[in-house]
Amino acid sequence: MTDGTETFETQRPALLALAYRMLGELARAEDVVQEAWLRWQRRPDEVGSAKAFLLTTVARLCLDELGSARARREESRSDRLPEPVDLERAGLGRVEMLDRISMAFLVLLQRLTPAERAVLLLHDVFDMTHAEIAARLERSEPACRQLLRRARENVATERRTLRASRDEHRRLLAAFMEASARGDQRALLELLAEDAVLIADAGPGVVRYGRIRNIGRPVVGGVKVAALLASVARQRVGAPLELRERTLNGEPAAVAFEDGRPVSAIVLAVAGGKVRHVYLQVDPERLRHVGPLA
Repeated sequence: MTDGTETFETQRPALLALAYRMLGELARAEDVVQEAWLRWQRRPDEVGSAKAFLLTTVARLCLDELGSARARREESRSDRLPEPVDLERAGLGRVEMLDRISMAFLVLLQRLTPAERAVLLLHDVFDMTHAEIAARLERSEPACRQLLRRARENVATERRTLRASRDEHRRLLAAFMEASARGDQRALLELLAEDAVLIADAGPGVVRYGRIRNIGRPVVGGVKVAALLASVARQRVGAPLELRERTLNGEPAAVAFEDGRPVSAIVLAVAGGKVRHVYLQVDPERLRHVGPLA
C-alpha cells in the first residue's frame, strides 16, 4: 500500500473546509485534518472511495471535538461567532459553493446539533449519499434522513432571505461603515432591516466593544442596533482606526486596524436592499486569519 500522500493532498482543501464549517475555528480545523492524515496512513488496504473515507473521517473527528466539555461550553454562548477567514490566506483555496461558507451560513450551522451539522454538510455540500454517510457515521439511513430533514428545516427559511449580489453587498457595506463611523443613527436606521440582529463576539468573559461592556447576547431590532452603533461611535477615543475592505468567507467585509493589526472584523448579511445581520468579531484570538494591514 502506498502512503497516499498525493491523494490526501488533493482532498486537503475540501477536508479543511468541512472541518472549518463544523467547528467554526481554523486552528482546530487544521488539527482535525492533521489527525485525519494520520488515520489515512493507517487506513485499510481496500478503501472504495478516498474522498468519502476522508470526509467522513473528518466529520467523525469533528463530532468528537464538538462533544468535548470545552466545545459545549463555547457553543452555549449566544454571542459566539465563527472565526472570519480570508479563504486564500487560510489555505482553503477555491471553495465550492461560497454561500455555504459565508458567515451567515456558519452562524446558522451553529444552531444545529453536531450530528445535524455533519449530515447536512456531507449530503448537501459534498454530495455524499445517505448510505455512505450512514455507514461511516455508524447510524442508520433513516436516522440520517431524519437528521438531514431537521437540519434543512432549521436553515432553509433564513437562507432563502439572505440573497444579494456582490455589488449590492459592497454598496450596503460602504454605506453602513460610513454611517457607523459618523454615529449617524438615522442613516443606520435607513440601512437596517426592522428585525436586524447584531452579534458582537469579544471572546469569553467580560464582553467589551469600545467603552460598551457586557453586550453578551444578540441585539435584536434595527432601532436597538442603530442606537448601539451610534453610541459606540460617540464614545470612541484615541487615534482613528484604519478601515479596509476585505473579502472574508467569500463576501465583502470591513476590517479595522490599529497599529497595523486587526482589532475588529465587520461582516454583514444583506437582502432586499437592507442589512439583516451585523456580525462583529472583536476577539483578537479569532482575528488571526484576516491578514495584516496591507
